[in-house]
Amino acid sequence: MTTNHTKAAHPHAVTELCEEGGRIYTVALRTGRVARADTATAPCLMELALLHPDPDDPNWLRPVPPAVALAQRLSPIEREITERRRLSIQLADAFEPFMTLSAQVLATSDSITILEGSDRINAALNLATEECQTEVRTVQPNDRISDRSVLRGLERDRPLIERGVKVRTLYQHTARYNPEKLAYAADLADGKVEYRTIDELVERLIICDETVAFIPIRDDQQVALELRQAGLVRYLTKVFEFMWSRAVPLNMNGPYEATPDGITEIQHSIAKLLVEGHVDEAIARRLGMNVRTCRAHIAKLAQILGSGSRAQLGYLIAQSGILNQHSSVRVQHRHH
Repeated sequence: MTTNHTKAAHPHAVTELCEEGGRIYTVALRTGRVARADTATAPCLMELALLHPDPDDPNWLRPVPPAVALAQRLSPIEREITERRRLSIQLADAFEPFMTLSAQVLATSDSITILEGSDRINAALNLATEECQTEVRTVQPNDRISDRSVLRGLERDRPLIERGVKVRTLYQHTARYNPEKLAYAADLADGKVEYRTIDELVERLIICDETVAFIPIRDDQQVALELRQAGLVRYLTKVFEFMWSRAVPLNMNGPYEATPDGITEIQHSIAKLLVEGHVDEAIARRLGMNVRTCRAHIAKLAQILGSGSRAQLGYLIAQSGILNQHSSVRVQHRHH
């Protein structure tokens, strides 16, 4: 009963031989044997087969040589290792064709990645532009947020240009009032860089080599999507080209030159939005200008058309036909 209790309280692996067991085993190795009674405090020595009965005297125990004890324990472990290695090779062989297929799929797979925070967004943009080989297309609406980052975006263009990558960027017409953009555009313009402006842009867009596109999904520009889905990138590229074909090169003064009716392209854009029923703040936001400037253009429109009220101005714009005239003038301008 005592022995069972001792055993129950004394179990451990041979790799964790207890202090008492180690002491007794050491004595047995040095003297060649140890009294059975002296091993009562370390029954693990018999359980782990480190001692065996002395054939000449059952009251004594002889030590199993450590080399023999080690070999006895290593042998099943080595057999297990060999079996596990064989099994791992079989598993690798079984999955090899699937792994090859998976690698091929991943190499051409579509992905949409959410990027949170300006640091991660800029890191992804920098990596994409570093890998770009042919062309970068960008759309940069005019607002306070994009104006704060305009120099960063323009600076990103410089190493691309030095590598021979073509860069095309769309701004709104109001960018022509931004001396930083104009000066930088003039500095970079060398045939590989083109900047154009258009009256209205919805949101920022960056496309690299028609393989990856970036679009914001929050107004504060702190969350963006990295798109590598081929169909989506192709669609966004077509949207860019559609806007590009209707835009005016930045080095031309067309948007601010009055047409024969005395109304500039900017004022035509405002007139169109007025007829659609937009308020001053919405018009200013969509055209990338401040409300005061927008109202100054509206006042000029009212003066040209002889309007005495906001409601009358919308009616006179619709009746005058200037929006239709503007469409034909813009087409002629693009052809020239």
